[in-house]
Amino acid sequence: MALKIAKVFDVPVDYLLGEGKHAAYDKDTIKRMEDIEVLDPDTKAVLFNIIDTYLRDAKARKAYGR
Repeated sequence: MALKIAKVFDVPVDYLLGEGKHAAYDKDTIKRMEDIEVLDPDTKAVLFNIIDTYLRDAKARKAYGR
């Protein structure tokens, strides 16, 4: 039954139950992850490089208290 409900709302079961690694993600984040997963490897690599740059910069700002 939980799987059927999750399919209706287009979310993973763990999200629906509030448990698991996807539970903290909102529906838009999950959709983006799914969309990225189907990209060709070169496009994914470029996208991940951009994301990694932003994450690195955010962590550096946090570490230096900015």
